[in-house]
Amino acid sequence: MNLFAEAIAWLTDPDQYAGPSAIPIRIGEHLFYTFLSVLIAAVIAIPLGYFIGHTGKGREIAIGISGAARALPSFGLILLLVLLIGVTQKPLAAFIAFVLLGIPSILAGAYSGLEAIDRRVIDSARAVGMTEWQILWKVEIPLGLPLLIGGIRSAALQIVATVTLAAYIGLGGLGLYIIKGLALRQFDQMLGAALVVVALALIIDGLFALLQRIIVPRGVAAGRTSDTRTRSTRPRAGAEISANQ
Repeated sequence: MNLFAEAIAWLTDPDQYAGPSAIPIRIGEHLFYTFLSVLIAAVIAIPLGYFIGHTGKGREIAIGISGAARALPSFGLILLLVLLIGVTQKPLAAFIAFVLLGIPSILAGAYSGLEAIDRRVIDSARAVGMTEWQILWKVEIPLGLPLLIGGIRSAALQIVATVTLAAYIGLGGLGLYIIKGLALRQFDQMLGAALVVVALALIIDGLFALLQRIIVPRGVAAGRTSDTRTRSTRPRAGAEISANQ
């Protein structure tokens, strides 16, 4: 029996779905760390990104900080925060690390979504007497939703993969199977857990793609389709890449 078949056998073993270390419990821990971290990162990054995108202030600083944050090694950041905050505050250190890793993608998605809007649309809104708040809420935020959701989607994928490392500091999650499997040389367990992490990432990516299709206003989606058919895609592609990096 090859390793892949052994991993499937491990995943379908009824013993893996009973007890305190059951696979559903580990999946719940993994998703809890992921979604809470994405939520906190979004609360921090979206208002900041909208401020930068609407006013144009602090853009260079945001780009610099986002670029530097993306260069941080995930495992090294978790260990550094555990050492700085204290070994008794491991969950807090892990959450801070996950949030820091999620902020750059969401921040880029928020401000690039507003910057990608045609300036003539903003000028038209001002010309009809809309206030700055009305322009932000009724024009810029709806038109910037596609890139914002793309940024949240990218952050969620990065965090769900990084949460696997939480097992190294004893926080559980699906990474615990990989850590224990490595120590005991149970490679079927390691591969089985890795397959579950990949499946979670694909499911989350699919859900965000569906969410993007559902909540983006119909007029915005139609406008994007029209732009794609009638204009060069270079400017928009550049903005989307910056949001997903």
